[in-house]
Amino acid sequence: MAYQISDKCVACGTCISECPVEAIAEGPIYTIDPDLCVECGSCAAVCPQEAIQLAE
Repeated sequence: MAYQISDKCVACGTCISECPVEAIAEGPIYTIDPDLCVECGSCAAVCPQEAIQLAE
């Protein structure tokens, strides 16, 4: 399962540079492309809002 970003996202941009496969897209709430996500967890580890979790 890929990671996903919840509505707790404040679009701070911290996660984008951490993604090794560029699966994160900018927006009012950032999104992660599940087809590109390799489930490394780098984005979740740096998110100050704890808005990134593994999809259920």
